[in-house]
Amino acid sequence: MKAIVLHQHGGVEEFKFQEVPTPELGPKDVKVAIKAVSLNFLDILVRRGSPGLHVEFPHIGGGDMAGEIVATGNGVSEFYVGQRILVQAIYTQENGRPALMGEQGNGGLCEYMVLPKEHIIPIADSLSYEDAACLPVAYGTAWRMLMTRGKLTKEDSIFILGAAGGVGTGCLQIAKMVGCKKIFVAAGSQEKLELLKELGAHELINYKEEPEFHKAIRSRNDGKPVDVVVNYVGGESWATSLKCLKNDGRLLTCGGAAGYWPKTDLRYIFGKELNIIGSDGWTMQDLKDLIKATEEGRIKPVIDSVMPFSKIAEAHQRIENREVIGKIVLTPDFD
Repeated sequence: MKAIVLHQHGGVEEFKFQEVPTPELGPKDVKVAIKAVSLNFLDILVRRGSPGLHVEFPHIGGGDMAGEIVATGNGVSEFYVGQRILVQAIYTQENGRPALMGEQGNGGLCEYMVLPKEHIIPIADSLSYEDAACLPVAYGTAWRMLMTRGKLTKEDSIFILGAAGGVGTGCLQIAKMVGCKKIFVAAGSQEKLELLKELGAHELINYKEEPEFHKAIRSRNDGKPVDVVVNYVGGESWATSLKCLKNDGRLLTCGGAAGYWPKTDLRYIFGKELNIIGSDGWTMQDLKDLIKATEEGRIKPVIDSVMPFSKIAEAHQRIENREVIGKIVLTPDFD
């Protein structure tokens, strides 16, 4: 089969289009023809290399993929050829640690994947492959962070940092779905903020123009802080995020794109009895709940653009340059 393969870390010139062996179909496996793969900033880190991120080469990237079943093992009765599916890409390594296809293992930037049946989730005909492929990494992470871990309710006011990215637009859509009483968002350009307004944000903050965004929030919220802050940016934004929260407020985080070792101010944490809540990935149940909400139209993935596999270099460069609002989705064009 054809695949996009990395043989070492580096720039976008490291992507190679080549023939690779098709994995053999086991009795409890399902063979899937890949129809759509969405990209995440994690894909950039896998290509470039990142401290603590171990990638075995040769490597096939892509951790968000949807497709159609083209064959099933003789021990599979719950799925059928022609069925439309989404892949649950989290799996357990031999050492017992969780891992992700496209990161520690091979992913979906190829013609076919052969997967254990436990990783297969059927999707409705009403859900496009492109929308489905947006869900697991970005929206699944956002869903678990806000719904499962953060216990978000309609009584909450919320501030979302980095709101224009995949996770950020997912958080915005979930906050809108829940009916949060006030939704603040931050992004680095007016273009991005205008789109976030169209998606349902109530208050817009350009963090480049207003780096003391805690003051901006209070000035637009009758002098009051918010109930929930989403900060997966880290870095210099961390300490300021603490100032945005009311007493007993919740700071939700799932990463540190701008730095994992931020300066902090413990006085705000103990003085306001803040709750720092971490969230990592998603579970199968999180993903099923998210798919149901999407199929019912309560969540609509934000897609920046749909591009062919052959444009992967351009797609990576746009994400790396932070030119993307929402998700880029790639579709196969090997023929």
